[in-house]
Amino acid sequence: MTLDFLTPQAPAGARDDPPIARSPMERSARAAGATFEVRDGWNVAVGYGAGAERESAAAAAAAGWADSSHLGKLELQGTAAALESAAGSALPFGSVVRLDDAWWCRLTEKRALVVGAGASTRKRTSEADGIDVVEVTSNFAALTLVGPSAREVFARFCALDLRSAVTPVGAVRPGSIARQPGIVLREEAERYLFLFGWATGEYMWSVVADAGTHLGAQPIGALALGELSEPEAARA
Repeated sequence: MTLDFLTPQAPAGARDDPPIARSPMERSARAAGATFEVRDGWNVAVGYGAGAERESAAAAAAAGWADSSHLGKLELQGTAAALESAAGSALPFGSVVRLDDAWWCRLTEKRALVVGAGASTRKRTSEADGIDVVEVTSNFAALTLVGPSAREVFARFCALDLRSAVTPVGAVRPGSIARQPGIVLREEAERYLFLFGWATGEYMWSVVADAGTHLGAQPIGALALGELSEPEAARA
């Protein structure tokens, strides 16, 4: 008698491809009409049927929000000197520094968050002395809110003061976002990236959709977001 029947079998034609990572807001994006494309192992919403040009135009006229959860995120832990040595730059509190492909955010004396970490940043941090690097990409979901009405959309669910005098371009603000702990990065005058707990993804999407739709905002895909201007700090 054999016990081979207890051994799970791969489906016919299955390949040893790595699993595809998915945003906690994928279901919401799909319900809104999103189409997807696998990018760097992530199922990314690239458009919503209208075409990238129309989506970017709509965001430029009012506002748009895009799921940015696929951005790589690293938490760095070490002394202040070690963190700045790893960055090769000063990391002032309350500001973000654009280095290579990522935003570097100093959160505490001994802790920094790197958002948008790609190959060059991962190599830089892996070779740095005196810091611990923790992968937190799937700890934080993220949305990018862009357009002239973006700050007004935020004001409907977030008490953080995002006026330029208080939160200039290049600033980072931790605080309550829709009654959930989060972090806002102001990438440029009309563009914000905000991070929040992975488990609250669908809730946060619904909050932004409810606030934004009344102001003419709509979801946009990665293609449209790419057509909009690059962060000012990245161009400096």
